[in-house]
Amino acid sequence: MTYKKTVWSLVSLSVLLLSGCGQPAPDMAGKGSGNVYDTDTVSINENGYGGGGGANSANAGFNSSSDGFKSLYFGFDSYAVSTDMDARIAQDAQRAQQVPGSRIRIEGNCDEFGSDEYNYALGLKRAKAVKDALRMQGIPASRMVMVSYGESNPACSAQTDACYAQNRRVDLRLVK
Repeated sequence: MTYKKTVWSLVSLSVLLLSGCGQPAPDMAGKGSGNVYDTDTVSINENGYGGGGGANSANAGFNSSSDGFKSLYFGFDSYAVSTDMDARIAQDAQRAQQVPGSRIRIEGNCDEFGSDEYNYALGLKRAKAVKDALRMQGIPASRMVMVSYGESNPACSAQTDACYAQNRRVDLRLVK
């Protein structure tokens, strides 16, 4: 009887360990370092960047972008720019046009769910979606660089849905 329980426990544990989280791994072929990036992406800071880590309360006015830009928020496991963010994209494009010749860093961020690799890839996809939306507003691609911080740059660290929502974002900053 004990033997059967032990075998059953080992089989169950093996199934759990081998099943993983069920998220597809990003295509890492030829990337070498394991960081997810694109030809117009700046380096990834593993230690986070900016004002991350604080326990900020979620509200509609929350913004972790700087230089007059507004943060853009995404749904869970999504990189589609929602129609709710159209006005912010337009405001950010206006702000970018007020500082001609400057470069804009588009920073993709994620909540803590998913593997590091998956979150870096998702952060990059979010940054690319915002870059494409800004290009549609007339901002040249040559003025924009992308970076993915994955889950390493949280704006909020409380374990609540409102906090997780603050971390699913793209921030914009002027490159100085």
